[in-house]
Amino acid sequence: MLIAIALALALQTTLARFLVAGTAALDLVLVVVVYVALTTGPGTGMLAGSLAGLVQDALSSGVIGIGGLAKCIVGFLVGGIAQQFIVTGGLPRFVLFLGATALHALIFVGLYVGLGLQTFSVSWPAIMGQAVANSVIGLIGFSIVEALPGALERRRVSKRARRSGRLRH
Repeated sequence: MLIAIALALALQTTLARFLVAGTAALDLVLVVVVYVALTTGPGTGMLAGSLAGLVQDALSSGVIGIGGLAKCIVGFLVGGIAQQFIVTGGLPRFVLFLGATALHALIFVGLYVGLGLQTFSVSWPAIMGQAVANSVIGLIGFSIVEALPGALERRRVSKRARRSGRLRH
């Protein structure tokens, strides 16, 4: 979890200018928080969201704690939903990534406006563009992570078979 958050933060900060296309901007850190919450539950999702959000806040020019609280709430809710419902298919995961991104944006903007720190003009096309982009990246990430152990095992078996002189299928 920590490695995934660190990698997402590094990619988010170094590749930020390349991750924005039109109205769609990726939030790789949020994608990792949602993934962790889906796979481990609300407690770890909340912890991952708090940690990732606070570090992301510290690296940005915003108020420290707003992003942490928003990601914490999203991580907890997504983890709770994942425990109550079967979220193993592509469509349910896509919908959860969509909803999590929209909820994160609403909480983030709501906290800034509610605390009188900043006013935002909410761009629904931008939020939906980010939600779709996050959902697509999230599904791709899920596919890679789920396929990786099987691919590594097949490679190990193939190497052993070649070394022993017989190929197993």
